[in-house]
Amino acid sequence: MSVSGTGTYEPGNIFARILRGEIPCNKVFENDYVFAFHDISPKAPVHVLIIPKKPYVSFIDFSKTASAEEIAAIMQATGHIAASLDLEEGGYRVITNAGHNAGQEVPHFHLHLMGGKALPAFPG
Repeated sequence: MSVSGTGTYEPGNIFARILRGEIPCNKVFENDYVFAFHDISPKAPVHVLIIPKKPYVSFIDFSKTASAEEIAAIMQATGHIAASLDLEEGGYRVITNAGHNAGQEVPHFHLHLMGGKALPAFPG
């Protein structure tokens, strides 16, 4: 299922439920603004999902309404997580899907941090 990048936040989505502790996860990182955990269907040897703790539908929503402090926190957390998982030397990829045409499936903004092997060239 794809979602709108600007739709209404759905508090029953899987990431909201993980944040509330209703669904277990393999946590990697947490601070006041950010929560990160291993993806249950990894597309690389290391595949971590990094999410803000506040309810943003997509990057579109996050970039328009999050505070500068929240935006900085998610970027800093992503760098910290990549370093803590020893991804810096070999390299890694950070992506997000925003809205229907990008294939966003969970209506909660999230970043995918992937690495641990040579990744295929990104189309473009």
